[in-house]
Amino acid sequence: MRTLSVIPEPVSLTTVAETYTLTADAKISVPAGPGEAVAARLAALLRRPTGYALPVNPPSRPATGDITLSLDGPERLGREGYLLRTGHEGVRLSAHTAEGLFRGVQTLRQLLPAAVESTDVRPGPWTIPGVRVDDRPRFAWRGVMLDVARHFFDTGTVKRFIDQAAAYKINTLHLHLTDDQGWRLMIDRWPRLAAYGGGTEVGGGAGGHYTKADYREIVDHAAACHMTVVPEIDAPGHTNAALASYPELTAGGPAPDRYTGIEVGFSSLHAREEVTYRFLGDVLEEVAELTPGPYLHIGGDEAHSTDPADYAEFLARAQRIVAEQSKTAVVWQEAAATALAPGALVQYWRPAKGSQPYTQAARDAARQGARLILSPADHAYLDGKYHAGTELGLDWAGHVGVRDSYTWDPATHIDGVGEPDIAGVEAPLWSETLTGRADIDFMVFPRLPGIAEIGWSPAEGRSWDSYRHRLAAHGARWTAAGTAFYRSPEVDWLG
Repeated sequence: MRTLSVIPEPVSLTTVAETYTLTADAKISVPAGPGEAVAARLAALLRRPTGYALPVNPPSRPATGDITLSLDGPERLGREGYLLRTGHEGVRLSAHTAEGLFRGVQTLRQLLPAAVESTDVRPGPWTIPGVRVDDRPRFAWRGVMLDVARHFFDTGTVKRFIDQAAAYKINTLHLHLTDDQGWRLMIDRWPRLAAYGGGTEVGGGAGGHYTKADYREIVDHAAACHMTVVPEIDAPGHTNAALASYPELTAGGPAPDRYTGIEVGFSSLHAREEVTYRFLGDVLEEVAELTPGPYLHIGGDEAHSTDPADYAEFLARAQRIVAEQSKTAVVWQEAAATALAPGALVQYWRPAKGSQPYTQAARDAARQGARLILSPADHAYLDGKYHAGTELGLDWAGHVGVRDSYTWDPATHIDGVGEPDIAGVEAPLWSETLTGRADIDFMVFPRLPGIAEIGWSPAEGRSWDSYRHRLAAHGARWTAAGTAFYRSPEVDWLG
């Protein structure tokens, strides 16, 4: 029996002395209802490399060799937990929700040979070891962020990114839609934001933006992967693209030129001007209408050009606008210096070096009753250079190797902030140096699976030695899928 290499590591996984082999006459059985869409995605995943028909049928008496999905799992599994049983009689996957079934499918695909990720038909055999899995997540928020503002990525690239992240049980996609270098979403009431402000990017490229139909396509694709989209409209800083598009936002000053560099902290909306809040209200209303999830991220980071009193005024009014849209505000950690709205989430991003003022902000947020999303740059930033010779990425937070991204724990990372204060973890991918899919692949893999495991798996028993051996087998999976990953020397890759 081959070594099991499931990531994230399940809460409980035991093996039994039998196997299951998927054959050409197998079918997938699922009751009518919300589980049908999961079964259809599983069938599509398996048909591609096997060439098998794999019809999806309503349940009858399961035949030997069938894959059966059901929603009769116990309530204790919660929204995302699942039970998986494989053996000579077939595969039985049960959960309490369709989302739980979807998470279980990601474990099932990792039990199959690496060739299951191929886009071409392969010969097999398609054998799965016998297992008994009982699994559910540690944290509810397990996110990844894609910065489409510094460099623009088309809709197909974002959907591919969603698929790659969902395979590791990531359930939140944070889209950084606006920044100094570009505005990436069409806003009907302020059309020059996208038409003009979206017309460039770092280095002076053509940029681009999403139409509302494009954005809906991304949201729908994420929903099919049981992933919540969290759009970010970053303010009051990081707003040069907006100021360049609409001079009235500059409070009588000249409109700045569009910006194609990578410096931060020089732009700001005017907190004492009513046009600022008319603009922000219109934008957030349209974004909220497009976004079914419960969150709007309003930024708040690196507002170095904003007076502290103005910053506090802006955050108070911005959070009220979010509440008027019946959404929950997400903010970067700097906002914890102000009064936070009830239920707000605060995203912590600073590295450990020189972190005392920032860790205090995290404690301040927790004392206000806010929960934290942990994204420490020296562990969770996917755009950090792996080492000094890495051509892509930045190194302001140091180098972030594969081990660095794995060997930390959210519940002990910040003194005075414990597990009840933490909503989860998120791995941001900033795009100052990234221009295409291969760049994304190289920076995301192999680090994202480690962040995913930190968010899903119990802290007790996690070890780098176990993880690196399981991770080694995923190289063959990424190769089969055409993922241009970084072959870190920290891992003895298989395939």
